[in-house]
Amino acid sequence: MVVGTTGWYDDFEEVKAKMATIGGAILPATNFSLGVNIYLEINRKLGEYMNHQSQYDVMIEETHHTEKLDAPSGTAITLAEGIIDNSLKSSWTLDGDTEDNNIPITAVRTPDVPGTHTISYDSIVDSIDIKHTAHNRQGFALGAVVASEWLVDKTGVFSMADVLNLG
Repeated sequence: MVVGTTGWYDDFEEVKAKMATIGGAILPATNFSLGVNIYLEINRKLGEYMNHQSQYDVMIEETHHTEKLDAPSGTAITLAEGIIDNSLKSSWTLDGDTEDNNIPITAVRTPDVPGTHTISYDSIVDSIDIKHTAHNRQGFALGAVVASEWLVDKTGVFSMADVLNLG
């Protein structure tokens, strides 16, 4: 089973147990774009490097089409979690509190934007930005097909990092 929806992760352990019981396989992802998944790995690594650089503040901005209902996007949350897992940050917040332990996420909705995610580390002397821009929705479908083909004849719980041999 390849799953691209979000909002069900509270039941993830139950789903994993069911997959183990039936000998199935599941590959959930907040985003199936191959480029985004490489970007997620770069983000995690940059988070490790920046963990020891207290002079930088980190923030995330995500921009999507106006029909996107969730904010922040699942991809933005995954990016924040990748930073949190590798840094002293403990949480993220949407358009709000910028305390030391929070990563502020700004969600922008504008017509005809498939998805753009920017992570910025700012200090008083310089900035480091990494950005992924989807030009269209074809990459999401391609990644789902690649993941589905990769998952054939496997059992267990997998991620796009497994598919792309990352990390």
